[in-house]
Amino acid sequence: MASTTQELDAFVREALARGASRQQTADALAAAGWPAEQVRSALSAYAEVDFPLPVPRPRPYLSAREAFLYLLLFATLYYAAWHLGSLLFDLINKAWPDPAEMEYLASRRPSSMRWSTASVLIAFPVFAWVARLLSRELARNPAKRLSAVRRWLTYLTLFVAAMVLIGDMTTLLYNALGGELTLRFVAKVVVAGLIAGSIFGYYLWDLRKEEKEP
Repeated sequence: MASTTQELDAFVREALARGASRQQTADALAAAGWPAEQVRSALSAYAEVDFPLPVPRPRPYLSAREAFLYLLLFATLYYAAWHLGSLLFDLINKAWPDPAEMEYLASRRPSSMRWSTASVLIAFPVFAWVARLLSRELARNPAKRLSAVRRWLTYLTLFVAAMVLIGDMTTLLYNALGGELTLRFVAKVVVAGLIAGSIFGYYLWDLRKEEKEP
């Protein structure tokens, strides 16, 4: 695989150096059967500047600081989202109590709500601060958008959010088909769907915006 990538990079460099346009190079590679994504990646390695030789773009590198910040960003996102959902579930249980709920579980609700509230109040500001810090760094150096750890964690987040949405809709349909829908149950489904859907929608939009930008 590495040698194949090197061959593609060498061809693109040689083609651009000999005066071939990017479109001509892309068309030739497409005719040879190269995937469009690989062709686009190889061409994007060189800047579109007026110079006799292809000018390489700066390549991002993975630093321990970068890995720490992205891990902290997504960990606090998961943590805050989970406890926000837990807090809203507890509020729904309090608003529409279930007569069959055990007294032990009902007595634990205030403690659960306090813990979830504290978790959200601590984790979300940390997430917002790290997100702002990384956003500023990306604005100063757009090449960092190609960071491997950023892309892997973003796609992992999309996967987790998609699984939650699929499970959420499956549970809703299952109970609807069984005639077991209640206001309390529907409210919980809506909460889970809104949290997971918001996360999925934002990061999908961010990836699509990145693909459209040069």
